[in-house]
Amino acid sequence: MKIAIIGAGNMGGALARGLAKGECIPTENIFLSNPSTPKLEALKSEFPEINTTTDNSIAATSADMVVLAVKPWKVVEVLEELKPHLDYSRQAVASMVGGLGIAQLDEWLDKGDGVLPATYIIIPNTAIATMSSMTFIASQRSTTELDNTLCEVFNELGEAMLIDEGAMPAATSLASCGIAYALRYIRAAMEGGVELGIRANDAKRIVMQTLRGAVDVLAASDAHPEAEIDRVTTPGGLTIRGLNAMEAAGFTHSVIEGLRASTKR
Repeated sequence: MKIAIIGAGNMGGALARGLAKGECIPTENIFLSNPSTPKLEALKSEFPEINTTTDNSIAATSADMVVLAVKPWKVVEVLEELKPHLDYSRQAVASMVGGLGIAQLDEWLDKGDGVLPATYIIIPNTAIATMSSMTFIASQRSTTELDNTLCEVFNELGEAMLIDEGAMPAATSLASCGIAYALRYIRAAMEGGVELGIRANDAKRIVMQTLRGAVDVLAASDAHPEAEIDRVTTPGGLTIRGLNAMEAAGFTHSVIEGLRASTKR
C-alpha cells in the first residue's frame, strides 16, 4: 500500500513518523505534503526515504489511500484541489480531521457523477508517533480486505479498532482527548509527589512506571479494575484512605464529566 498524507502538522507528522518506524508500509511508499517546508525538511532528515512535496496533488496521485490531516477549515479547499487528480475506482480517501463525518466528506468528494471512493474516518491520538496510539476507524463503501489491511497498519502503530461512526465521539473522548486527561493525572501526581518531598523528575519517573504497571496488570488478568484495586487495599490501610479522599474530592465524577464535555460539539 502507498499512503499519501496531506498535511504535516501534529497529527499528519505523527502519522508519518509512526508509519516510517513500522514495517507494514515501506518508507518509500509514504508521501507527505505540506504548504511550507520546515516540517517536511524535519521529517525528511529523520526518514530520508519519505517522499515530501508542497504540492498536494503530486503526493496524492500515486497513493492507494489519501489521508487528510489538515485543519477543519482547510478541508474543502484541499479537496477541491485534489478531486480532479483522484481516481475513485482505485483510491480510498481517509480523514483524520476531528468532527468531520463521512456524510459531509462524501458531499465534498462528489465530482457530480455520484461516484464516490471507499471512505474512512480515522481518529488516532498523538501517541501514534511512538507507535502506541489507540486508533478508531469507521468506513463506508470499503471492502473487508481493505478494512483488514488498514487495521493491520494501525495495529502496528498501537492498537486499532473498527467501529461504527456513531460511536466515534465517545471513542474519541476516551482515547484522543483521553491521552490529555491521562497526562493531566500524571502532572497532578507529580505535583503531589513534590509536595511530599520527591524531586519532580523522580516523581515523573515513578508515576509513569506505576501507570505502565497498572496497564500491564489489567492486560494480563483481563479483570475489572476494581478487582485489582481490591488486591491493593487492606482494611484500615493507606490505599483505601487515599482512594476515599480522592472520591470525596470528586475524582470519578470529574473524570466522567470531562468525558461527557468532550463529546459535545
